[in-house]
Amino acid sequence: MYFEGDSITRRWGTSDAQYREFLANWTRNFFGWNAANFGWGGDTVQNILWRLANGELDDVHPKVIVLMAGTNNVGNAPRRGVDVAVVDEVADGIKAILAVMREKAPRATIVLTGVTPRRDGAGGTTVMPTIDAINQRLAAMADGKTVRYLNVNDRLAEKSGALIDGVTVDGLHLSVAGYQVWADGLKPILTALLGPPAATDHAPPPTGDPSAQAR
Repeated sequence: MYFEGDSITRRWGTSDAQYREFLANWTRNFFGWNAANFGWGGDTVQNILWRLANGELDDVHPKVIVLMAGTNNVGNAPRRGVDVAVVDEVADGIKAILAVMREKAPRATIVLTGVTPRRDGAGGTTVMPTIDAINQRLAAMADGKTVRYLNVNDRLAEKSGALIDGVTVDGLHLSVAGYQVWADGLKPILTALLGPPAATDHAPPPTGDPSAQAR
């Protein structure tokens, strides 16, 4: 399995000491499925597209790719209604990412995860109509076979957009409880695609995020 995304993905499987509880959760959920984490903090959809187009996925041949991206394009500035320009930017970027993934890993099933809720800045829940509009566009990209769509936001936020207590650490990045919500959504899909996890695991060892050393 190949996880791709931004810091929300990255922190789940990193070796940095401050995120050791997240790595423990990652291991509990994915050991035996050979899951490797290629998320990177701060990445927009453009950054991820560049990485994939410039060799990151070459000759890897994963069976499953889990992708979640776009929150760094949305940001946390206040919005009035849906920010159509951002919706187009993220949706078009994800579409391009999917095309590169299909080219580089044609046998992989892609699990496209909806952008998760956030309330970490002045924008508060005003960003949620934009996130919801992005996710509607992403859902339409899934054919249920080569691309499967997963949205766990109903377990992370209320209908009003307010986050459920305890699912993030800062209004954006997921807590252990939030990661478990994502894992619970993924595991039935992964079991259907890969079978039950094996007794051994051959994923590369986790690495750290250099930017985490400054925090």
